[in-house]
Amino acid sequence: QVQLVESGGGLVQPGGSLRLSCAASGSIFSRYPMGYYRQAPGKQRVLVAAITTGGSTSYVDSVKGRFTISRDNAKNTVYLQMNNLKPEDTAVYYCNAATTQIATRLGWGQGTQVTVSS
Repeated sequence: QVQLVESGGGLVQPGGSLRLSCAASGSIFSRYPMGYYRQAPGKQRVLVAAITTGGSTSYVDSVKGRFTISRDNAKNTVYLQMNNLKPEDTAVYYCNAATTQIATRLGWGQGTQVTVSS
């Protein structure tokens, strides 16, 4: 059974940092590039960072230079280090396979809320 468990969200002031963690089933983790998505209120869920099984990374422009995605293959865990957070980063963050169609088929975890506010 597919399992995706996100954690690490919270309330942080602008300019602050958070580190998200995602424990994934081995069946997902070892097979697919992984990614972090976010969904702000009233908006669609979008992929903001991805990492291949080999460790290559990619980011949307709005988070480049501020977010870093990494993976620990021994722990089947994906991390998202978020620095210099901005109010527009406020969203529920999810991890899943980095291809949306595959992610939709696998199903979503509960996500973790990130709120950036003074």
